[in-house]
Amino acid sequence: MTEKRSLADVLWIVMLIAGALSVLYPLVWVFYQSLKTNQQFFQNIWSLPETLQWSNYKMAWVKYGIGKSLLNTLYYVGLSLIIGTFLTTLNAYALTRIEFKGRKLIWGIIMLSLFLPGINALIPQFVLMRDLQLTNSLTGLIILDSFGESVFFLLLLGGFMQSLPKELEESAYMDGASIFQVFLRIITPLATPGIVTVAIFKFLGLYNNFLAPFIYLSDQKKYTIGVAMYQANQLMQYTSDWVTLFAGVLIAMIPSVFMFVFFQRWIMEGATLGGIKG
Repeated sequence: MTEKRSLADVLWIVMLIAGALSVLYPLVWVFYQSLKTNQQFFQNIWSLPETLQWSNYKMAWVKYGIGKSLLNTLYYVGLSLIIGTFLTTLNAYALTRIEFKGRKLIWGIIMLSLFLPGINALIPQFVLMRDLQLTNSLTGLIILDSFGESVFFLLLLGGFMQSLPKELEESAYMDGASIFQVFLRIITPLATPGIVTVAIFKFLGLYNNFLAPFIYLSDQKKYTIGVAMYQANQLMQYTSDWVTLFAGVLIAMIPSVFMFVFFQRWIMEGATLGGIKG
């Protein structure tokens, strides 16, 4: 039995190491390629850089507009995240904590929408955005993503809120609190792990969103990071400046890596609590 357990432990450790290397090695490879010259890169893609070319990052920031597009992305993601998370929290509270006629019907319609491909809404959505003159505008993208509710996030946060005890709200109502006071002072603080989890997933989804910015933005000065990287990749057919592109890739990854490093505890806590209580 001990030998079997030890063998299983060894296999588990080997699998963990292999998994970690499959994630880390490509990042390390891209990093040291970004510090080469193009000549060194084409001579031997596996060799280490002879001289560290930190100027590649400056070139990526200016030449391919990575700096401008990153600022555009943070503006678009930041406002969409704040407004969207607040609306998701408000919707989840209304559908799980407030009794009203038709609530089950609304939940049923929401569940039904899970089976409808989102791509079906692309054309009517574009027509609506065009008629409202919100195309080629970061503000239009913010409105689109803030008010476009995600069923997954609504169900996730709704399930978390459903697990909270009703007695707290009843006591607050007896003390004369309004619905909004209960929402802001009782439910929101208790649901913070779930809200933060939803906010982090929303951030990653918005930051990596390519389709909507690609469709609705035509002005290069308004490009988000995903569209800017796509355009830079297209230019490689004519310039072959791959080391600068690698530098741009690493710059584009910084916000996502930051979110993972500093907020992974919140993700695990929110997901675990939601799974246990729900």
